[in-house]
Order: sequence, then structure tokens, then C-alpha cells
Amino acid sequence: MMNTRNYRILFASVALFVVTAWVNSSFAQTAVQPPKEINDLLQKYTCLACHKADARLVGPAYVDVAKKKYTNDKIVELIYKPQPGNWPGYPPMAPMTQVPKADALKIAGWINSLNKPAAAPKKKS
Repeated sequence: MMNTRNYRILFASVALFVVTAWVNSSFAQTAVQPPKEINDLLQKYTCLACHKADARLVGPAYVDVAKKKYTNDKIVELIYKPQPGNWPGYPPMAPMTQVPKADALKIAGWINSLNKPAAAPKKKS
């Protein structure tokens, strides 16, 4: 038979579990995850050594690059010939000339997709 103290401990444990699960699922849903094809390219060309999708690392987050509203071609140009003046407060990026243009365009397209406004919630009829 459980006494009041045991019920309180049980209730506190269940509440802690529920809150922890809710917090973890909330953060998991907000983290930006590139599609597998893009993630593979980012790994192959070592982009992820300096950049993350949604947080500053050595270089700016991809979401911050997207906010600059560069064209895909401009991002490709900056991959090949970085301009440190565009990102004060960051170390200069090395030119990434080993990235084929087709792959650089795929990466640029994904980066720019991060600046698309979220879909407006549908109104209930």
C-alpha cells in the first residue's frame, strides 16, 4: 500500500518525465535539418566543419546566410571567392573551389529555402 509520500514522489516523477519529453520534442521540431542529399554534400565538402544550419559555429549559420537574400549564383560565387567584408566578426572563409558548380547550386538552393516564410495557419471554417 502506498502512502501519501510515495504518491507525491510518483506524481513528481511522472510530471518530470512528461515535461522533459515535451521540451525535447519541442526542440527537435524547431532544429533545421537539411535533406539527406544536401547533408551528404555538406559533409563531403567539409562545410559542416564551420557552418551549422541554425547556429553560429566558425562561420555564420545557413539561416543567417539565407537572410542576406543572395541569389543562388551569388552564393556559388561566394563559395568560390569568399568576401570577408560581408561577414564582419567571422574569420575569413577559404575558397572552396573543389565543390563542383552543380553541387554548389544545390547547396545554395537549400540555403535560400531557409528564408521562405512559414506557411500561414489555415483558418477554421
